[in-house]
Amino acid sequence: MSHVRGSIRSTESPAFLDGKKVQIVSSGCETHRAWARYWLSVQPRARSTNPRLVVQTRALEPINPHVEQGLVKTGITGVLAFLLAAAGYTDPVEAAERHGISNVRYEVTFDASTAPGRLIHVAMSFDVDDEQTVALSLPSWTPGSYQLDDFAKNVRNVSASLGSSEIRWDKSDFDTWRVYPTDAGRVTIEFDYRADQLDVGQAWAASDLAFFNGTNLFLYPEGQDLSFPSEIAFHTESDWGVATGLTSAGDGWEFTAQDYHELVDMPTFVGDFDMDSTQIDGTWYRLASYPVGALAGQPRATLWSQIEAMMPPMAAVTGDVPWDRYTTMTVFDEGFGGGSALEHSNSHLGVYHPGFIGTPTLASITAHEIFHAWNVKRIRPAQMWPYDYGRQMPTELLWVSEGITDYYADLALVRGGIVPAQGFYGLTQGKIGTVNNTVPVALEDASLSAWISPTDGTSSIYYPKGSLAGFMLDILIRDASDNEHSLDDVMKAMYEDAYEQGQGFTEQMWWDAVRSAANGRSFEQFHDAFIDGRDPFPWAEVLPLAGLEWIDETVDVARIGIATITDTSGIRVTQVVPGGSGAQAGVLPGDVLVEIGGIAAEDASFGARFRARFGNETAGTAYEIVVMRAGERVSLMTTLQFAEVSNSRIQEDSDASAKALRIREGLLTGSTGR
Repeated sequence: MSHVRGSIRSTESPAFLDGKKVQIVSSGCETHRAWARYWLSVQPRARSTNPRLVVQTRALEPINPHVEQGLVKTGITGVLAFLLAAAGYTDPVEAAERHGISNVRYEVTFDASTAPGRLIHVAMSFDVDDEQTVALSLPSWTPGSYQLDDFAKNVRNVSASLGSSEIRWDKSDFDTWRVYPTDAGRVTIEFDYRADQLDVGQAWAASDLAFFNGTNLFLYPEGQDLSFPSEIAFHTESDWGVATGLTSAGDGWEFTAQDYHELVDMPTFVGDFDMDSTQIDGTWYRLASYPVGALAGQPRATLWSQIEAMMPPMAAVTGDVPWDRYTTMTVFDEGFGGGSALEHSNSHLGVYHPGFIGTPTLASITAHEIFHAWNVKRIRPAQMWPYDYGRQMPTELLWVSEGITDYYADLALVRGGIVPAQGFYGLTQGKIGTVNNTVPVALEDASLSAWISPTDGTSSIYYPKGSLAGFMLDILIRDASDNEHSLDDVMKAMYEDAYEQGQGFTEQMWWDAVRSAANGRSFEQFHDAFIDGRDPFPWAEVLPLAGLEWIDETVDVARIGIATITDTSGIRVTQVVPGGSGAQAGVLPGDVLVEIGGIAAEDASFGARFRARFGNETAGTAYEIVVMRAGERVSLMTTLQFAEVSNSRIQEDSDASAKALRIREGLLTGSTGR
């Protein structure tokens, strides 16, 4: 997942955009979690008197971590099993498996009748072979969005039927519904889902479009193997469409999923939107955008050219493109204060302020999410394999999944020719600045803390700091192997040795691959200092190995003291720094800039032009700021202020050795060898 937290662009800096549920704590054994759910469901008094109740269980013997969720057949062992048997309980997982469901089908309706209420109607139907109760749950989170969202809170108007007859249903906990068939036959449970969260991990609806993730809408049977196939049908207006990564069944808006994991990993557009497609190296890529016309003409052509350029260098990392088609889905909304996107195995969904259109930042986020289709959707830490949709899944390796993905997004831009080498250096030095201005934290600790969003400024630091760790590893591997190997070899090893073997990768597997690529060099001290430790990254020692150097200096820069955003009205002021030139003039949030010191505020580059124009003037020089306020042109006077800012940067070393030059060329192009 990637975020740009606020599309506010400061005029003062270079143009780089940069469980409320009952907690069932388990050691990863689904049997214990299911038993805990059952215990809670038969203890209404305990639940009502202590809604924060924690049921903590521990596995009494090792469980194979690669067994698919719900497939543990051994039951609860040892003392726990004895206690349950003595109490007269039946293992609910085994009971559910004996009375499973089959022939699962989902029907999703979004049309002119549901849109005004921002509702999506969902029906799940399946066959049962007896009268046994069926428990169905909604996920609590969407993979890639590391927070518990408890989607069940958006469900309303529930009903259940067997054939044409209504049957009883109730809830066993906050996100699980029980239905009570009265005979064998076809059971249907249906509900309305309130889609009002403009968030890439949620569901959202407007008058002519709904998007959702499968985790928002699709129930799964508690305790049953999640490898069950399903059919999915979408119902909408005749002149609207559907965009999804699901496999078409070839008949209207009918699709199939081979298992539940695939089903919920496919975000979907239903409504009126633009979509076109092209082939890149024999694979189809689609671009769906909303609203109609928002991403059109040259900006759309630019994004397409950027996708075409970034795909070959990304595919070269593993040497495999593991999808038949890939869909990029974008929503542009004036009220959205930034840009955010979420990865999936053959698609991604992004929500952006329109100011992102035509910028390198949109290309960067797009590259990040597409590379995620390899790294995290397939190359995934063992702690998150397979996904468990009902609990948090922390891992110390999130810096690999998110940070190194961000590094490869930067590489895709420079290797694809989307940005020059200086642009890559600028992206890297921006991350160095972010890390240097953040409370020191170990990457492993930051990874583990992602689920709780620390308030000390480190909640997302594993993105830039993890990216920089990947950059350092790439340089060190190339240096140790005389540029014969690179970080690409590590990623390919994880792809082949973990993903293609049907498992997640472990920390041991990761560092073994790093050591192998580096011709046996030990990275134990590197890990202890920079991954598990909080030592500052040693750029003065590492960068010269790649023919680069770190320049650290301070300069006086002309400052206006405002932050802005680009919208349909122009360059709109969003913040005014107290005591700054803008505040002195009387600039207000909401003003639309017209001119600053005689410089037309036509686009986001006006800040750079202002600094160039006034950089050699003296402090106190008077200048005019012209704004539009409430439809009137207002002229304001102020005086020039300067601020001392760091001008630290990465630049190429003119005295680099031949080996360092090869390494630098390898980083920028993806090449290896002497």
